[in-house]
Amino acid sequence: MDDAEHKPRLEQALHTARALVLADLVAGDVAEADVVSLVEDSVAHRRWWVEQWPDGAEYLAGLVAQDVQDALLERYGRWPLCPVCGSGDPHALEVEPELGPDPHWVCAKAAVVVARVGALGEVTR
Repeated sequence: MDDAEHKPRLEQALHTARALVLADLVAGDVAEADVVSLVEDSVAHRRWWVEQWPDGAEYLAGLVAQDVQDALLERYGRWPLCPVCGSGDPHALEVEPELGPDPHWVCAKAAVVVARVGALGEVTR
């Protein structure tokens, strides 16, 4: 594939990653303007990354989710909080696989898959 064929595929993967992470932020009622800016920052950074490694396009959703999670931890606290564990200290879900296709939010404490990235709303409603 040449650059002209890669560009639309990469842009679509970036838009999909953005939409999935935004859906999870909306599900958690944390999609404020400053938080959405964190998503945009991650997408901009990952655009460069995927241009360097086009085969990594299928990993974008998990990477953007992790980027936003890390940025939120630095500024506001843990996100997304685990909806599975009802007792004990609140803890965040983790993205698995860390670098792979079809990323999911998992509770490492309970060793359970909670939702696909982009589908937290199905669990938290």
